[in-house]
Amino acid sequence: MTRTRDRAVPETTPRDGRSGPDHLALYERMLLIRRFEERCVELYSAGRIRGFLHLYIGEEAVAVGVLDHLRDDDAVVATYRDHGHALARGVPIGPVMAEMLGKDAGVCRGRGGSMHLFHAPTRFYGGNGIVGGGLPLAVGLALADRLAGRDRVTVCFFGEGAMAEGEFHESMNLAALWHLPVLFLCENNLYAMGTALERSESETNLPVKAAAYEVPAWSCDGMDVAAVWEAARRAVELVRDSGGPVFLEAKTYRFRAHSMFDPDRYRDKGEVEHWRERDPLLLQRTRLLAADVPEVELTDADTRVSAEVDAAVAFAEAAGDEPVDELLTFVTSEGARS
Repeated sequence: MTRTRDRAVPETTPRDGRSGPDHLALYERMLLIRRFEERCVELYSAGRIRGFLHLYIGEEAVAVGVLDHLRDDDAVVATYRDHGHALARGVPIGPVMAEMLGKDAGVCRGRGGSMHLFHAPTRFYGGNGIVGGGLPLAVGLALADRLAGRDRVTVCFFGEGAMAEGEFHESMNLAALWHLPVLFLCENNLYAMGTALERSESETNLPVKAAAYEVPAWSCDGMDVAAVWEAARRAVELVRDSGGPVFLEAKTYRFRAHSMFDPDRYRDKGEVEHWRERDPLLLQRTRLLAADVPEVELTDADTRVSAEVDAAVAFAEAAGDEPVDELLTFVTSEGARS
């Protein structure tokens, strides 16, 4: 048994028959997110992507390690740093890229853009531009599953900055009171925009804050996809077995600024370089080579991923804009437009 505060956290047994992760598959999935976002930087700099752009570079191990455990009918609620979550969930890369470019072929017909990706077929419910805004949504999805008697898990991603919002406390309280199947997944990258955690929170041990709601809570190394995978396996199975909420903190770090508009003057360059030494892609590549995976397989993975990103860009570039006469669709009612 593992203890958090005074609350015992049961150990779990793998239910999907897997004794461990497919390390090469996890590496390729992280690589896809990295190459996709690197291309987004190029497109943004060229004026092809407009508005805000929040990159997930450095945090790929979290989304990939967690979402590898979900079933097709489970739900995912993400933040405005949502590209990695969407791709790890299996949202098609072409429509995601088209959404980034504001095209009609995008997952939201170009209306959501970078921060508001949504895809009903994979039960990917945002992309949310409001800090902490996805937390009540996740509780609502889990409540619906509880009332309908469905064996589902809702995973809600949020940053440590959201834990200073009222929605976090309200959502944790209701999920605990109503015993709802939510995995609260905190991606602690140490900075809520430009504010360091210790400058905004009196209690920086985040699982302790979550455990105050009588919710099992613990942390994992968010830079190591294998560590995330194992912690998430345990967390998802605990939610599924108990039917109640779990809080998991992934200690991670974003290598880029908060957004493309951010001059990033609040972090010491030495700190950033220190974290880059623990790049999740580098760690996983080293693990694979140590396990005698031929380097050619890693090169082939990069080639496949690069081709997939190229195809997504070509798809997005070839897509058309939404017709002008459709701009009010879903915005006003038919009666209001007549």
